Amino acid sequence: MAEQRQEQRDGRDDREGARTVGEAWGRGVREEEARAWEHLVATARRTVTDGLVVGTSGNVSVRVGDTVLVTPSGVPYDRLTPDDVTGVDLDGRQVLGTLVPTSELPMHLAVHRATDARAVVHTHAVHATAVSTLVPELPAVHYMSGALGGAVRVAPYATYGTEELAENMLHALADRTACLLQNHGTITYGDTLDQAFDRTAQLEWMCRLWLTASSVPGLTPSLLSPEQVAEAGEKLRGYGQPG
Repeated sequence: MAEQRQEQRDGRDDREGARTVGEAWGRGVREEEARAWEHLVATARRTVTDGLVVGTSGNVSVRVGDTVLVTPSGVPYDRLTPDDVTGVDLDGRQVLGTLVPTSELPMHLAVHRATDARAVVHTHAVHATAVSTLVPELPAVHYMSGALGGAVRVAPYATYGTEELAENMLHALADRTACLLQNHGTITYGDTLDQAFDRTAQLEWMCRLWLTASSVPGLTPSLLSPEQVAEAGEKLRGYGQPG
């Protein structure tokens, strides 16, 4: 009888710790997940307004505990609402929502399983994608390469949404927080959605910088050495306000 009362109390505690918003969520949604979803949607919309994706291309994910919230497939970001939350576990089983997760789920899950990432941003940014078709690695044209762990590699092409692409991406991400996907786009990760987005924006800016500098006839851009990039990366670790 005591065990039954304890189970009832535990069940009540679980319900009180979750916000139930309808059957479309699959299970009760915890407040932390609801907040994370709101931030995810805002980040996805920002990729559009900042010109990093067109339409529904690109995707975003954020990890809350063992649940990965992801943008759904083929839904314009400006139409996403709190009721559209889409979440999977680390094995890809859907645990929240009824909308189909992004087709690039294998890439997102690969990053979340292999790194300490809390957020992942994938885009089809124009300048970065252009660079991915030209070189196997973004030349170290600026010290912000250090903020991404070093020279940004290009993952060999594979069909989108495949495990092959996810594997190629992981190799390119070794000791890095960003890489280019050949003839495809970018992927970055970070401790937060803001950090992952900022790394995407910095990568696109560096690609635009290199394309601009290398297009001047008769001149070749000066590049930083691996040592210079590493030194800058170490200094950037303490950049910004403390705390």
